Amino acid sequence: MLTGDKPIFQQIADHISGQILAGTYPEESQVPSTNEFAAFYRINPATAGKGVNLLVDQGVLYKKRGIGMFVAQGSQDILRSARRKEFIAGYITPLVEEARVLGLSSDEVLAALQAGLSEAASKTGENA
Repeated sequence: MLTGDKPIFQQIADHISGQILAGTYPEESQVPSTNEFAAFYRINPATAGKGVNLLVDQGVLYKKRGIGMFVAQGSQDILRSARRKEFIAGYITPLVEEARVLGLSSDEVLAALQAGLSEAASKTGENA
């Protein structure tokens, strides 16, 4: 799971976030300790702790003294909101800028998006 494209602590935070969004760690459930993450990924416990603390700072996790780290109420909403902002900044804004450079109209961009959504839905059996 760990790659060289992001700092390790960020990858740990992203992994935990993904599991919270997937429902693996529901609200009020306990997440593995920093030592468990460190042992599993064979990394320094301080690095694992930095990733966990990133989520604490965001209000996604909280600590119960002497017990461990737990998923906060509303954590999925916090994570979805942050990911939506990242998605817009990383994908939508550049897409709109490139469409402008290419001289594509809003209707052309929307039609291309709809076609892409339809194609993706047909691959997964969903409705677009």
